[in-house]
Amino acid sequence: MDLPTLLLSVLLSAVPWSSCYPYMDQDHHDPNKTAIRFIALGDWGGLPFPPYMTPIEKTTAHEMGKVADKMGADFILALGDNFYYHGVDNVHDPRFQETFERVFTADSLEDVPWYVIAGNHDHIGNVEAQIQYSQFSKRWHFPYYYYELNFRVPKTNTKLTILMVDTILLCGNSDDHLDEKPRGPVDSVQANRQLQWLTQRMENSQADFLLVAGHYPVWSVAKHGPTECLLEKLRPLLLKYKATAYLCGHDHNLQYLEESGVGYVVSGAGNFLENIQEHRKSVPNGSLKFFSGQSSTLGGFAHVEVTNTQMTITFIQARGTSLYRTVLPRRTAP
Repeated sequence: MDLPTLLLSVLLSAVPWSSCYPYMDQDHHDPNKTAIRFIALGDWGGLPFPPYMTPIEKTTAHEMGKVADKMGADFILALGDNFYYHGVDNVHDPRFQETFERVFTADSLEDVPWYVIAGNHDHIGNVEAQIQYSQFSKRWHFPYYYYELNFRVPKTNTKLTILMVDTILLCGNSDDHLDEKPRGPVDSVQANRQLQWLTQRMENSQADFLLVAGHYPVWSVAKHGPTECLLEKLRPLLLKYKATAYLCGHDHNLQYLEESGVGYVVSGAGNFLENIQEHRKSVPNGSLKFFSGQSSTLGGFAHVEVTNTQMTITFIQARGTSLYRTVLPRRTAP
C-alpha cells in the first residue's frame, strides 16, 4: 500500500538544523487505510519509588494496547509529566525503564513512536536527559523542547500539522505547595523565542488540520483551572490562525471544551484521577462539553482519527469503554 507520508520537520528558531524520523506504520497490512490515528496521553509518569508505576498507569497502558490493536495508533503524543515527581536525573536514569519501557509493553505498541514534550514535574529534573534518551529508545522521540510534526493522510493531499510546545518554558513552572500557578518564565528571551517560532509556524501553516499540544491547559474546569499566561499568549494565536484544537494534560482527568471554533482536549488521566470541577465558572458559558475524573474509570486517554474530511476525538476509559466522542471539521485558511 501507499504508506502514510510522514514529513516530520524539527523547525526550531533556536537550533539551526532539522531532523527526519521514520514513520512506523501499524496498519501496513491494511491496503484500505485512509486515516491517521493517534493517542494523546498526559500525566502518566508513575512514581519515584517501587513499583515506579501506579495502578492507573498500568491499566491505562493495558487499554492503550487494546485500542491500538482495534482502532489503530500510528503514534502517541506524550503531553508531559512523564516522570513523577521530579523528572529524571540523567539519560541512564532507571525510570526510563521502570516507568516507560516496562509498562507500555503491548505488542500493538511495540513499534509505535512516542512524540514527547515536558511537563512541570519534568522540568524539576533534567529535561535535556529526556531529549537525549531519544538516542537510546526506538520509540521515544523528543528532539527539542518544542518542534513541529507534519503528516499526510494516506491516499490524499490532506495535511495534519502538530506543533509541540513547552508551556513551562513559555509560562514558568508551578509550585505544588502554593496555588500551583505558573510564575512567569525563568528565561524571558527563550520564552519569546518559542512564542515567535510558534507564531511563525501557525501563520505560515497550510495544514488542513492544525493542532497545538502543550502541558498546561488553556481552558480547564478542574483543580488548576485556566492558565492565564496561555489565555494571554496562546489563545489569540489559536483563534487568529484557526487552529483545529489544543491538546494538553496537567489536570488529572479528561475534559473536552469548545470555544470560538477551537476544540480543547485535556487528557491528563494517565496516572492519577481527580474528580474536581472547582473552576467550572472560570471557563466560558457552555464551553464544557465533557468531563470525567471518577476513580472508577481507572484512568484514560484520548484517541484521535484524522481523515480527509474530519477529525474525530474519542475519550476512552481504562475500563474499556468510550466515554465521549466529538467531530471537528477541516480547517479553513485564516
